[in-house]
Amino acid sequence: MTESRLSFKEMCAKFDVTPRTLRYYEYIELLSPEKDGRSRFYGPKEVARMTLILRGRKFGFALEDIRQWLLIYEKEGTSAQMRVWVEMADRQLAELAEQKIQLEETINELEALRNETAASLS
Repeated sequence: MTESRLSFKEMCAKFDVTPRTLRYYEYIELLSPEKDGRSRFYGPKEVARMTLILRGRKFGFALEDIRQWLLIYEKEGTSAQMRVWVEMADRQLAELAEQKIQLEETINELEALRNETAASLS
């Protein structure tokens, strides 16, 4: 097969992940590379799955949530699973909004303390 495949090393470099991360995603069956002896090769499907895995991690989803996302992505999910996905996304959006509020409060407190300290130096 001459279709574009990436080696294990190329896959790590393309997605800027450690070999340990890539092996772990394979171990928990998020990725299923082709194997030729001890070598692993990643085709377009695995590259697309890795893109979605990393996007899900960026959004703060647990790996099990990402597993559901991948099932839906591959159109193996049922309508019920898609509704669950929307609910998970809604929960994550609420969590991220709360984290944003807390982060803004922390930044404001730190700026105030920094400004008070700087003013006392004058």
